[in-house]
Amino acid sequence: MNPHLKNLKVRFAHHQEVEPHEVLLDTLAHRKEAELGISEKRFEVPLSQKSLKGFFFGFLILGILLFLRTFQLEILDREKYILLAKENRFRGYYIRAERGVIYDRYMNQLVLNKPSFDLVLEKRDFPEKEEDKEIILEIVSKILNKPLEDLKKQIDETKGYKVLISENVSHETLILLEAKIKELSGFTIEKNTVRDYKDSQIFAHILGYTGKISPEELKIFKDHSISDYIGKAGLERFYEEVLRGKSGIFQVEKDARGNQKSEQLVQTAESGKNLVLYLDSKLQKKSTEALEKSLKSIEAKKGVVVAMDPKTGGILSLVSLPSYDNNIFSTGSLDEEIQKIFQDPLNPMFNRVIAGEYLTGSTIKPLMASAILQEKLISPQTQIYDKGLIEVQHEYDPEITYTYRDWMPHGWVDIRKAIAVSCNVYFYTLGGGYEGQEGLGVDRIKEYLGLFGWGQKTGIDLPQESEGFLPDPIWKEEVLKEPWTLGNTYHLSIGQGYLRITPIQVVASFAAIANGGKLLEPHVVKEIISGSPNSQSSVEKIEPRIIRENFIDAANLKIVREGMRGGVTYGSSVMLNDLPVTAAAKTGTAQTSEPDHYNNWVTVFAPYEDPEIVLTVMIEDVKDLQVAALPVAKEILEWYFNR
Repeated sequence: MNPHLKNLKVRFAHHQEVEPHEVLLDTLAHRKEAELGISEKRFEVPLSQKSLKGFFFGFLILGILLFLRTFQLEILDREKYILLAKENRFRGYYIRAERGVIYDRYMNQLVLNKPSFDLVLEKRDFPEKEEDKEIILEIVSKILNKPLEDLKKQIDETKGYKVLISENVSHETLILLEAKIKELSGFTIEKNTVRDYKDSQIFAHILGYTGKISPEELKIFKDHSISDYIGKAGLERFYEEVLRGKSGIFQVEKDARGNQKSEQLVQTAESGKNLVLYLDSKLQKKSTEALEKSLKSIEAKKGVVVAMDPKTGGILSLVSLPSYDNNIFSTGSLDEEIQKIFQDPLNPMFNRVIAGEYLTGSTIKPLMASAILQEKLISPQTQIYDKGLIEVQHEYDPEITYTYRDWMPHGWVDIRKAIAVSCNVYFYTLGGGYEGQEGLGVDRIKEYLGLFGWGQKTGIDLPQESEGFLPDPIWKEEVLKEPWTLGNTYHLSIGQGYLRITPIQVVASFAAIANGGKLLEPHVVKEIISGSPNSQSSVEKIEPRIIRENFIDAANLKIVREGMRGGVTYGSSVMLNDLPVTAAAKTGTAQTSEPDHYNNWVTVFAPYEDPEIVLTVMIEDVKDLQVAALPVAKEILEWYFNR
């Protein structure tokens, strides 16, 4: 301030002094007000009425919004946020139940549980900072020898909190992970169990295999984790609910920083139940050995053996070749081997016993004979002359003649001999009718085949069973756009033409002939048990289930059995006549789509007087008319009754 102004002061009457610089500043302020058009008498400018209203409504709206949000958080979404808070505070972990094991009929254990270890990421415990994540993932990437980008992609693309990073890690990798696991926030090593199948290729089509649960399966099995194994095929799949048991739950409480505060066992794990099969594991091995030897000797690739107890429906053996190593699928670590199996043109995973559909050839004749006798088309003593063929004129053009041949002339034959020597002409005549002799006709043939269980699922306790197929005029008209002919009925009468039947249907139908007329549901599992090997207790016994009975008179079935016995003593199955016990059998040969190739069948039951086993053998694509199935059946039954 100018020192001369310092001494200049203005004094008012009330003695208040005003400094000169205040006067100067006040003067400047008045000038500014004048420029702005503000009254010099006002020190403050009041807000307009319009502005006041704007501010008021703004604050009102803001208040309403804040109230609504508070209402939503405190009232409407209260439970949701309480759950989220609890979820962040409490973590539930499944305790895997021990999977049930499987025994044969003599309590030989066919599958074991062995420990396995998986690396799992819990996203909620993963660091939030990107640089921390990067450090951890680089360590994991090096240990697993997995590209870092692949690891990141796997985590990003996995929905849910848990990510299965690596399953069934090797022993060496496990050691490296355990040494570093405390540095790997969010990562845990989970103990699991995988299946170890004994003689895997011998039992693969019966036992099936387990594999990692898929996202779709996880939606069905709510109490499973993404790192769990479940049944994928065979008994493992069919009895998944029985074998898998019930998972336990272990709850851990953590603070805001992720530090563990407490732990609690919420639910104890319950081990799965065990299965006891009708299966005779030694018979299964012998059946496999005999079939493999035959396939090799005749240069064939595919075949089946299935044995059934005609009194219970229990499956004693079930072989489908080629087979596969089901242990490969249980570990899930041999992708190349798995791809080889999937790409194999012989389709080794296909269970031909229950899903393969084939022409039966003369295997059909005992069923045809049962229907003929039941319908009283002839007496058991009625003979028909077989000159080796029948000839039928065209319905509208007598100059056209169709010839249906037998494999040889048999002369005069009754129904017993017709079965024993497999006489085509006899079954042409009684199937479709010929020279005044009434035949069954297609409708009755289909009806009786259906009564024996052909063309429908048997109900065996294995997944992916096929129905087979029985043709009829309606089907042919609708699908092939052609009328059904008498020739079609003749072909059907000897197991040729359009029908397709599974080996399990064949063995079940012949069991009905052997046991006096009870069509039984085939069953692999005999009993469900619980407990350890030393203290087992029965949970459920699988009782024989009769699908139907008394649809063929006992006297008629006795005649059919006598015809099959003749097949062994003097007919097409005479190779079996020197077995240690009496037997009855029927062979079958069916043409395939490839010229000079046939499906070769035989079905046997023994002992003849009181059958305890029915055995069906079928070998696919046998070149020329080689005898293929009979030697297999003979070798198996010789071993079975001599052991």
